[in-house]
Amino acid sequence: MFSWAKIICAAVLFASPALAQEASPDTAAASATSIGPETNLPLPRFVSLKASDANVRRGPSLTHRIDWVFQRRDMPLQVVAEYGHWRRVIDRDGQGGWVHYTMLSGARTVIVDQNMLPLRSRADAGAPENAVLEQGVIGTIEECALEWCKLRAGGYKGWATKDALWGVGKDEILE
Repeated sequence: MFSWAKIICAAVLFASPALAQEASPDTAAASATSIGPETNLPLPRFVSLKASDANVRRGPSLTHRIDWVFQRRDMPLQVVAEYGHWRRVIDRDGQGGWVHYTMLSGARTVIVDQNMLPLRSRADAGAPENAVLEQGVIGTIEECALEWCKLRAGGYKGWATKDALWGVGKDEILE
């Protein structure tokens, strides 16, 4: 059966600018998609800072104001949105903005969130310590199991508990 009510409602929704919402990069970030529209990679995902200095902008273009500058090479960041050549990223404190994709690397790093974190010879709490890492140290991930990650940091290698690291997902396994 043909319904005029449905056609009238649809016409009002599409014709009214107040009711129609224009898509923007921030609206795209808020949607519940799990694949990036530009890269077809998962969102959110972890990356690292390729450069030693990277401008963090309010919006995804060179015309947007620079809010601050990331100044720590290899710092882990989380990509939460994509728009053209721009990636919206956040750091471990939840602060972020838009960064050009050339400033980012797919190399996986983590930042130590616990002071005096033991780096162990095996993925076992009773294993000998190879080193002790201070809070804020950045390490490169070699692999991650369910509860442990094997890292390289400050010339040392070893296993650290995943819950003391930022830059890797809780259930993420890397080989």
